[in-house]
Amino acid sequence: MSLKLFDLTGRTAVVVGGAGGLGQAIAQGLAEAGAKVLISSRKEDALKRAQEEIKAASGKDVCYFAADATNEEQVIALLESAKQQLGGKVDILVNAQGFNKKIDALDFDISVFRQMLDANVTSFMITCKHFGRHFKENGYGKIINLSSVRGKIATKGPGNAGYCATKGAVDMLTKQLASEFGPFGVTVNAIGPNITMTPMMVPVFEKRAQEAGVDVETYLKKQGEGNPMRRMGTPEDLVGTAVFLASSASDFMTGNILYPDGGLTAIG
Repeated sequence: MSLKLFDLTGRTAVVVGGAGGLGQAIAQGLAEAGAKVLISSRKEDALKRAQEEIKAASGKDVCYFAADATNEEQVIALLESAKQQLGGKVDILVNAQGFNKKIDALDFDISVFRQMLDANVTSFMITCKHFGRHFKENGYGKIINLSSVRGKIATKGPGNAGYCATKGAVDMLTKQLASEFGPFGVTVNAIGPNITMTPMMVPVFEKRAQEAGVDVETYLKKQGEGNPMRRMGTPEDLVGTAVFLASSASDFMTGNILYPDGGLTAIG
């Protein structure tokens, strides 16, 4: 099999949520595979920082556009800017936006639950709606949604009612859109990672380690022991999966959720 199947030279990609963590790692990976990439997030200063970090780490230039993906008018503006900055069309959309707020179900602030639905699910629908129409017009497109193992399996402890619910919704949205967009030459798949060591998670891990009365290194090692690979995931662990789903190597794959999770869903 030719490695050209994974070559993204000549392709263009928009990574929503590309200003940090998993989204930034994926954006860099797509750029390194040859794609011309635009990253988007709500805050311009975060986008500038991510742009500089990607350049420093890979030598690749990415462009950016600030937009709130929960706002339909801003997503429309994002698509138009992406077409202008990327040479007239977009081939690949990555949805990596969203957040998690851990609250016991009996105490869950419903306003926060609604915010999570908006950020983690509604924003995906908005971007898929508008970029999907663009892909239909071109007769080609790749949509990659960031889900989680928590879309498939629950946690033993409390606190993840909001996150599990939203990621389960992302999984089903992915499948339904794959069904609807397939006739247009558009694939829709998702990536379901395990808990991952991103910069955003560092203070969370530090707090949990303190509550457990151990140092952070000990806490992280213990967390990684729960899956067959015996370690926690890193943002880089998702990059190969993302490149595969963005490339022609996955042209006959749609409606699937792939799990770079260290084997957790195999035993969970």
